[in-house]
Amino acid sequence: MLHQRSFRKASAHCTTGWVSASSSNGGLKFPHSSDRMFLWAGNKATDRPIHQKSREYDVLEKKKAVTALKAGEDRAILLGLGMVVTSVMMYFVLGIPILRSYADRVWTEETSCTVVNSTIVCDVNCSYSCGTECRRSSRYPCLQVFVSLNSSGKVVRLMHNEETQDRHAECFYIPKCRRDYAAMHVVVQNISERLRSQHTLQCFVDPTDRMDSAILTQMFGRVAVFHSLFWPTCTLIGGTIIIAMVKLTQYLSIMCERVSGIKG
Repeated sequence: MLHQRSFRKASAHCTTGWVSASSSNGGLKFPHSSDRMFLWAGNKATDRPIHQKSREYDVLEKKKAVTALKAGEDRAILLGLGMVVTSVMMYFVLGIPILRSYADRVWTEETSCTVVNSTIVCDVNCSYSCGTECRRSSRYPCLQVFVSLNSSGKVVRLMHNEETQDRHAECFYIPKCRRDYAAMHVVVQNISERLRSQHTLQCFVDPTDRMDSAILTQMFGRVAVFHSLFWPTCTLIGGTIIIAMVKLTQYLSIMCERVSGIKG
């Protein structure tokens, strides 16, 4: 009974807010004035000016642009650092060894040579790879070439390059060891015939006469030294320029923000 009475009182109190409005407005029911104030207040709280939304959108877009710019700058700096590290490695792997070999070379003087004799004298044993941890023996023909130096008339043995002196000083050319001896013999025979047909060629000799031989080509000449130093230097300069440009861009951006802050 107590619950029913309280419910009736509450319903009567609620209907009074509607009845007073219906009697004065032709039967139309309107909510209580406090309810209207609550709705208007809610609309004012949720609705924001258009210029404020636009400003927030601009701030969001600016943050996205700054984030993308920062990521691009980081990638550019990593690229520059990678180029610098690569150039240093190229200096140590290529530049310094080739430069040292160029400084220690013996056959430095270029002169004209006349081929005196070019014959295959013997066969030399060699070994070739036939797989993982597999080596087999073979042989290649040893070609001996003697030339006469036109500057002095001295007859010396001719070799293909500096490596031939270290591997086998008796032979002019050392082919890659293969299983097929006939193929290697054809290669060496063609080289011998070509030397005979040229007859006169340019060779390099030791000006101090310490080495009683001459070489046809230089492995560590000026061209090799140029390429071993030029490309690492270009890579180093390119990486340094990239890093410097990124740092300069960051510095200018900071200065622009400071100036705009002072003006604002």
